[in-house]
Amino acid sequence: PRPIVQGSSRARICIASQAPGNRAFQSGIPFQDPSGKRLREWLGLDEPAFYDPDLIAIVPMGACFPGHDAKGGDLPPRRECAETWREPLLAGLPNLELVLLIGQYAQAWHLGRRPGGLTETVARWREIFSESRRPRLLPLPHPSWRNTPWLKKHPWFEAELLPVLREEVARLAGRT
Repeated sequence: PRPIVQGSSRARICIASQAPGNRAFQSGIPFQDPSGKRLREWLGLDEPAFYDPDLIAIVPMGACFPGHDAKGGDLPPRRECAETWREPLLAGLPNLELVLLIGQYAQAWHLGRRPGGLTETVARWREIFSESRRPRLLPLPHPSWRNTPWLKKHPWFEAELLPVLREEVARLAGRT
């Protein structure tokens, strides 16, 4: 096991992702791959800001690379990792104001299972983001290249959700 997490008690934004990929496993750096580049673009952050643990906590559902399936994709995060570590890790992040729920595993953990899966959950982003709970939650698809067809099929994601995400990240980063 090589757990890969990032954060400090001062972090204001949490990226609740699926699990580190093989590149992260090899380097020890989360999102140091094309999906990380896309995610940083979505957030409007450069690498130094993204990897600032006082701003961004990265707490995946599974903190270790889960291996590959028969088709070469990543296996799902191991369930016992979230069950054992999620609550203590999040308790150490008392200043969070925003949690980005990247992918179905993070969305199910934080929101409960919902009908319609990931697409319906992300489509309801306004409702979820405006709920009174703190920290606020915002569901996102995974920024993987494998989701490029999903992004093309749902242009509202880029046109409507991403500007709100960037504005909120800029506010929390003290850039507005």
